[in-house]
Amino acid sequence: MAKQDDIFKTVISHAKEYGYIFPSSDIYDGLSAVYDYAQNGVELKRNIREYWWKSMVQMHENIVGIDASIFMHPTTWKASGHVDAFNDPLIDNKDSKRRYRADVLIEDYCEKINQKAQKEIEKAKKRFGESFDQEQFIQTNPRVVEYLAKKKQILARMAHGLETGDLADVKALIEELEIADPDTGSKNWTEVRQFNLMFGTKLGASADTAMDLYLRPETAQGIFVNFLNVQKTGRMKIPFGIAQTGKAFRNEIVARQFIFRMREFEQMEMQYFVKPGSEMQYYEYWKESRYKWHLSLGMGEENYRFHDHEKLAHYANAATDIEFNFPFGFKELEGIHSRTDFDLKAHEEFSGKKLQFFDNETNSSYVPYVVETSVGLDRMFLSVFSKSLIEETLEDGTTRTVLRLPSVLAPTKAAVLPLVRKDGLPEIARNIVEELKWDFNIAYDDKDAVGRRYRRQDALGTPFCITVDHQTIEDNTVTIRHRDTMVQDRVAIQDLKNIIENEVSMKNWLKKMQ
Repeated sequence: MAKQDDIFKTVISHAKEYGYIFPSSDIYDGLSAVYDYAQNGVELKRNIREYWWKSMVQMHENIVGIDASIFMHPTTWKASGHVDAFNDPLIDNKDSKRRYRADVLIEDYCEKINQKAQKEIEKAKKRFGESFDQEQFIQTNPRVVEYLAKKKQILARMAHGLETGDLADVKALIEELEIADPDTGSKNWTEVRQFNLMFGTKLGASADTAMDLYLRPETAQGIFVNFLNVQKTGRMKIPFGIAQTGKAFRNEIVARQFIFRMREFEQMEMQYFVKPGSEMQYYEYWKESRYKWHLSLGMGEENYRFHDHEKLAHYANAATDIEFNFPFGFKELEGIHSRTDFDLKAHEEFSGKKLQFFDNETNSSYVPYVVETSVGLDRMFLSVFSKSLIEETLEDGTTRTVLRLPSVLAPTKAAVLPLVRKDGLPEIARNIVEELKWDFNIAYDDKDAVGRRYRRQDALGTPFCITVDHQTIEDNTVTIRHRDTMVQDRVAIQDLKNIIENEVSMKNWLKKMQ
């Protein structure tokens, strides 16, 4: 755990030092769980958003996008269940005075059990080599069977307690498992209680007439209330999807782990409307499709896994998370949910308006079912950034810090470096920047020795460094250095655009999904 903490501290420090993320209102000592995306962070975030949008909207002719308002009529949140049921089960430690989500404490305990099972599996893999049958081992090895059965039993009991509102049993489970405060080791807990997460605000010119509103806690409801508007104006046929990216707000009492859990965050969601009875077919399709999207970024298949929900939300008949191996362990990155027809029917009931699709083939109307894919943009940012940050030892014994961002997402695609600030080299370098900046984000860097500039660009995550030297004057060639391998090639200036494009093109990266 100490090593994980050290890695995470390094990630946070690097993000600030290299202009990716700043604490909000930093000159006033910051604001808890609120962050600002800095000059490089905003570019990385924009590239992730665009990579998602292209794959979800541009690559699917039956999926369109909208941008719904953050403010919505307050009855929206009554219909969606957020007013009555949007709660977190919280528990306080009496000694440390720290507050935790009770379900997260239990899930973290179960993850430790799961890790014990994985260690047994890894040991067996090494022992048996190519003849190892992992599935059979999991089903027959007594220790692994015991670990996984215990994990399943604990999660099932927790789910039952949360679903039925038996919070006393949730606390009893924490005490029986002897779960301690992660920071202090104290086991002196309060009762578990529910806390609503929505931010309240008011709309109106005076206090007497102002309407009570909420900052939206999710982006999905903006899609649902616009279902019929989009369907009719776009002449959409079932199945079709509506995608949206945007800010959402939750009054997270236990907001921690940097940008993993914030009070103001951004979601990338798509709601896919399907015929009742076909939802599981599309649920499986989107599970596979979204998993492939994540793998296309080359972050390592071993860093992803599915986690099926033991406790289903009130609107769902199936749900799974794509979890990522963050510096603090496997946690949810994206959710895929079969939401049934709950949302549209609820809005029909509360609004008095029909939200149905008329099927010309059957000459009948029905309320569609919905399959949702929802990924946190900030969590996506953290997954990419944290896994890309590496300190490596080179052949000569020196070390370098390199941010191996997928080049398609890198904020700056190339830095142009004149070897010296004389002999006309800066002018040639500036001309190269002027030519390439129409297609890519390009940096110009002439400060310090060229070796130090390479190291600086490595730490910033820039995929290419283009060095202009005296040979450039003679033959119009430059040295292009590759961030990950540090290999240097001599190429013609006129070939630079194609070389960079081939490496950073979203088209080339998204084709890995096929």
